[in-house]
Amino acid sequence: MSKIQAQVLVDAIKAILDHSTEKKRPFNESVELHVNLKNYDTQKDKRFSGSIPLPHVARPRMNVCIIGDAYHYEQAAKHDIPTKNIEDLKKLNKNKKLVKKMCAEYSAFLASESLIRTIPKVVGPHMNRCGKFPTAVAQGEDLSAKITDMRSTIKFQLKKVLNLGIVVGHAEMDAEAMRQNIIKSVNFLVSLLKKNWQNIKSVYIKSTFGPPQRIY
Repeated sequence: MSKIQAQVLVDAIKAILDHSTEKKRPFNESVELHVNLKNYDTQKDKRFSGSIPLPHVARPRMNVCIIGDAYHYEQAAKHDIPTKNIEDLKKLNKNKKLVKKMCAEYSAFLASESLIRTIPKVVGPHMNRCGKFPTAVAQGEDLSAKITDMRSTIKFQLKKVLNLGIVVGHAEMDAEAMRQNIIKSVNFLVSLLKKNWQNIKSVYIKSTFGPPQRIY
């Protein structure tokens, strides 16, 4: 059960969308959820990690590259999805700088199931260390649907600090879609916490260039 007051959230979303309309940027601004935790010891308490698909695409500008076998290479070309094959990876010669450069070019990677075990042997551990190890995709899976899923999925991971920030939407969403994404995100995060709402100090939402709006 969410403790965020419905009207407070509606007003905050309106403020964000109004601000992005008044000061229109040349690109679609992201909308981020920022959560400050309390009564949590990152040294002693278990650090949590969890992913959840949201009802609506949160990151439409997220660019995904597929490392494909012949089948997926062909499928990706039909949908204008960026591709690389195993020969492209071999050219990197396990060079840390080159692998990191490739990882920096894309938000995430998919890879054909048939190649997923080969990739570490070809590029070394560097994709994993960059947090960009590919997600496997099976033959016959719809690549566009898979990418939409990735753009809709968020991940909460507690590290050494007690504040979390995650993209939950964008300024071109309608208010109701954004509201649904925010509620689902917050409720999921609360479910990961040791004492649920008792571990939440404050919650804000903000667009890339807009002022933060407190919702809890």
